[in-house]
Amino acid sequence: MSNTPMAANPLTRAVLEIDEYASGLGWDQPARLFALVDTARLRAQEPSLAAQLGLENESETTGLTPIEQDEIPSGKPLDEFLGTIAWPDAVAGCALTVERLMLPPSAEAQVPQGLSEAKLAKWVSDHPERQEVRMTVAVLRDGTRESALRLREKDSSTEVLTGPDLVPGLAQALSSTFAD
Repeated sequence: MSNTPMAANPLTRAVLEIDEYASGLGWDQPARLFALVDTARLRAQEPSLAAQLGLENESETTGLTPIEQDEIPSGKPLDEFLGTIAWPDAVAGCALTVERLMLPPSAEAQVPQGLSEAKLAKWVSDHPERQEVRMTVAVLRDGTRESALRLREKDSSTEVLTGPDLVPGLAQALSSTFAD
């Protein structure tokens, strides 16, 4: 993706590439799951697929290529769905992009106690300080992780926050898809 900023490592580049792809689709999208494969290995072992993805002339010898997977089933909680995934050995890592509502830490003290999950979701969606956020989280088999966060109100590639520990729960859930 030509507008993806250069990043220090292949995992960060892959996360930013997925974030840019999701951004191009607009907001209010379903969660999307990606396999991350070693680009050099993909070119060597699957040249026709690499050509389809426009990778045949890439000069870079290191990198990760995100490959979008089938649609995530709606109606099934994300954590339950992730618990059903097993990746083949050729997959070096995986990534997920998902939109959520987020509240600032100052709002935590205001959360009413004893709400059902549905009532809590309604309370958050009605809160005046809520923010819509797109989270892209990626993990490798070795446990390396990276995340990108984009706020809807600051929807610009220059306003994307990255870091390995931005969404630790989701990163852990993705890591568990590689557990034996």
